[in-house]
Amino acid sequence: MITCASIYTYEVDDGAIALAELKAQLDEKITLLENTVGIIMCHTEFIQTGALKFVCENLPFDLVGATTASQAVNGEAGELMLTIFVITSDDVQFRAGITPCLDEGIAEKTKAAYDQVAKGMPDKPKLVLVFPTITMPYTGDTYIDVWGQIAPDTPIFGTPALDDTLSFAGSETIYNGASDRAAMSFVLCYGNINPRFLIGTFPKNNVTPYEGEITKSDGSIVYEINNINAYQYLKELGFAGDDIPVKNFLFVPFQIDFKSRSDYDGVAVMRVLSYFTAEGAAVFRGNMDENSRFVFSTCSPEDVLATVMQKIEEVNAMPDVNGVLLLPCIVRRMVLGSTPLAESEYIRHNVKAPFMMGYAGGELCPTSVTDGIPTNRYHNYSLVILVI
Repeated sequence: MITCASIYTYEVDDGAIALAELKAQLDEKITLLENTVGIIMCHTEFIQTGALKFVCENLPFDLVGATTASQAVNGEAGELMLTIFVITSDDVQFRAGITPCLDEGIAEKTKAAYDQVAKGMPDKPKLVLVFPTITMPYTGDTYIDVWGQIAPDTPIFGTPALDDTLSFAGSETIYNGASDRAAMSFVLCYGNINPRFLIGTFPKNNVTPYEGEITKSDGSIVYEINNINAYQYLKELGFAGDDIPVKNFLFVPFQIDFKSRSDYDGVAVMRVLSYFTAEGAAVFRGNMDENSRFVFSTCSPEDVLATVMQKIEEVNAMPDVNGVLLLPCIVRRMVLGSTPLAESEYIRHNVKAPFMMGYAGGELCPTSVTDGIPTNRYHNYSLVILVI
């Protein structure tokens, strides 16, 4: 059995007041069982004032998570918030940890951190929650690949930390009272837990007539599309200018298949085009495999709200929902323009179970789970949902 509750505070200046507010809600909403963990997300100011550290040091369970831009919990949504999603159980165990600095390598250091945290556990985890930072020099696919080697056939769910600036320079992962700009915190979940996943992207009928094939790429860098220089290809379609490619390509979602992968499950994922190199290569926020095909989607405020409405309806119709963790891409918030809280407001008014929502810097979530084997993927533009 799992029991969940979301607690929150807007008190950023005084850690003692923030703690008192959180404890009052905790006592009112939930009785802690034998094993407990808290998923924590907050605005970066809670780190700067010391309120985060004070709160973490005075709550009786591990706290793991990330900074974010805005959040929602049951009945509340806002920007300058600290929220905690409390998960407690008698038959699920939680092991929390953090890697050392990952600036100069990720695989060995993450494996060492995992081995230390998982020591003594007889089985592999049933679920791994991960929180790196958006400013580290890796694509989200790197985290999927690394954790796939460490904990094979285990669902991976999480997000890189971000903040509310365009550079995301203040993004930090959180582990108990500490925060770090170059590490990755994580939670290993063992025992009687049945994670389920939903992914909301833009409607399938919102695609343009244009499609292409990646004919030359290396990871997230695309050199050629349909055997044409990537910049020239996109320029011909109007997504790049004569000298500087600046035609709002951040808001042009690429919906790409991974048909050449052995684990392709027929589900496309979304990709953000970040920038072009001087040689005309297109750099994306996630891997763009050679021989994969893509189409362009549209993204409007109406598209964002349509997908969140559909997915929340699906969540509310599911049986045995103890708690829900929602991570929508930060670009969805940008697309909402003059109403940036519209998605979080809809979520806070309509999710029936205890939940927490925080904006994501890229989303790590399985596209499917077949016979207990997940197809872990990294996403952009998407709303990913974990139901436990």
